[in-house]
Amino acid sequence: MSNYLSYKGYTGSVDFSEKDAVFHGRVMGIQSLISFEGDSVNAIKDDFHNAVDEYLEHCAQSGRDPEKPFKGSFNVRIGNELHRKAALTASTRGISLNMMVEEAIKQVVNQ
Repeated sequence: MSNYLSYKGYTGSVDFSEKDAVFHGRVMGIQSLISFEGDSVNAIKDDFHNAVDEYLEHCAQSGRDPEKPFKGSFNVRIGNELHRKAALTASTRGISLNMMVEEAIKQVVNQ
């Protein structure tokens, strides 16, 4: 079972290792690896906040922009036939393929 933490626009996954008796996680939606852990809810929350703060500080010190999580665009790979059918369906409905995919995703995540 996964849960999530949020801080300064970043989302971190939280999992529990029964074997190690520790919570662990990583920041989602960016390519940089930012991980954190703790042996209690408060400890993992604190380590998550520290990891994000350290990442942002490192970016500032090195003069680079921090990655923005979940920018609102991503690539989807589907089979040719499904792509064709989806494009035709969107065209018939008078909307873009992008809009149709967005509507489909909204239906799934709002359930």
